[in-house]
Amino acid sequence: MKLVFKDGDILKERSNALILGVYEDGLDEMAKRVDKRVRKKVSKLLSSGEFEARLNSTSIIHAFGGFPSERLLLVGLGKHSEFTIEKLRQASGTAAVAVRNKGLKNAVSSLHLCEVPEASPSDVGQAIAEATTLALYRFGKYKTEKDVVKEYAKEIKSLVLPEKNAARCRELRSGAGIGEKIAKAVSHVRDLVSEPAGVLTPTELANRARDLSKEHGFKCSIIMPEGIKKLNMGAFLAVAQGSHQPPRLIVLEHNGGGAARPLVLVGKAITFDSGGISIKPWEGMEEMKDDMSGGAAVLGAVCAAAQLKLPINLVGIIPSTENLPGGGAYKPGDVLRSMSGITIEVISTDAEGRLILCDALAYAARYKPAAIIDLATLTGACVVALGHVNSGLMGNDEGLLKKIEVASRVTSEKVWRLPLDDEYAKQIKSDIADVKNVGGRPAGTITAALFLKKFVGDTPWAHLDIAGTAWTKEAMPYCPKGATGIGVRLLTELARAYYTT
Repeated sequence: MKLVFKDGDILKERSNALILGVYEDGLDEMAKRVDKRVRKKVSKLLSSGEFEARLNSTSIIHAFGGFPSERLLLVGLGKHSEFTIEKLRQASGTAAVAVRNKGLKNAVSSLHLCEVPEASPSDVGQAIAEATTLALYRFGKYKTEKDVVKEYAKEIKSLVLPEKNAARCRELRSGAGIGEKIAKAVSHVRDLVSEPAGVLTPTELANRARDLSKEHGFKCSIIMPEGIKKLNMGAFLAVAQGSHQPPRLIVLEHNGGGAARPLVLVGKAITFDSGGISIKPWEGMEEMKDDMSGGAAVLGAVCAAAQLKLPINLVGIIPSTENLPGGGAYKPGDVLRSMSGITIEVISTDAEGRLILCDALAYAARYKPAAIIDLATLTGACVVALGHVNSGLMGNDEGLLKKIEVASRVTSEKVWRLPLDDEYAKQIKSDIADVKNVGGRPAGTITAALFLKKFVGDTPWAHLDIAGTAWTKEAMPYCPKGATGIGVRLLTELARAYYTT
């Protein structure tokens, strides 16, 4: 779809549909102009209660010659006083999906004219571009039924947003360019997470990372099993030994920040997690292809930084393997020696994510980073605690955690901070090794993070548990069912706001 910001008047543009944002508590000036052209039909719908203008509600009116567009698509914005940049994203996504689902090829929109407190025209353009692109995302490569293929083939060719103020139009267009690049990176992540595990093996993930590095212009190094062994990554290799698919350590570098210390991102990429010997129940196991969402998010964030040419040094480290109960699989009771030298007693082989991450975190120290952030679908306990709305946030540095919370509010990729009090650490104390990989059911998300904390030393570090937010079972305004691509927008905002030189 082509997004076009241009000089012009909405009421003079010819299209299949004019998208009009409508507030619950009255029409703004743009809506009044349109209402007049359609003989007060918008006002009548509101007063009759047939259209209440609740956020993300829609209704269609045929224009009957009131203006060149063939029909009017009303999109509810909620209360005027409560309108935010996130509600603009939601309304933009809702409108785009409504236009596409009607089989319409083009539309003209007024949503960029909505008043958004504390948002610049660039912010508005970015929000509309991100949400529109992400709302229209589909993963349909394995669909073959004719009716479904036909439905998936529906697409909007163009969305025009006329703006009479030339300076504002330039800012809107600039912001939209940023938004489209970030949305493209999120779409890469959704594609990867959506792939069946039989397709997206660790080798295939590494190959796709290399392809994306060539497309977007960043460095990609792939460390093979022999190299992983030379690094003494005993915890990572133990998880990998139950599968015939060889592991990969994927290292990404975007070097745009001169001599500045890098921000290092570490992402868990278990391309399929059966639980290993501590095998999971069969119900829902098909969803365990998404256990590489953290690694995919790291790849997406580096893609975004490279596309935006951010003046930052950004490193992505992605340990990738399967976790299967093969004949050579590691077992409960084993003691592993990690890259850092810390020994680990295995209590559950289904707590494998922290084992591959601990070696990746130790490897990250080689870059002398300004900060380390890891992302992982790490614990079911996080889903129990926070559901599917917030990702869990923990770490050892107050300044870093606050920066992430600010980036979260800007992007509406929500996080909720959990404590890392020392009192919890006794749960992962081992009788025969330095630490054990599971601390029991109580505070499971916290004890998993405390395990990781042992491998970062004094480096500012934050941990994002995205177990509940990496996948959605219901469509949202700018995210269809399936992989969400969580983390890319938040990390990109964090990098832009705090780590560029």
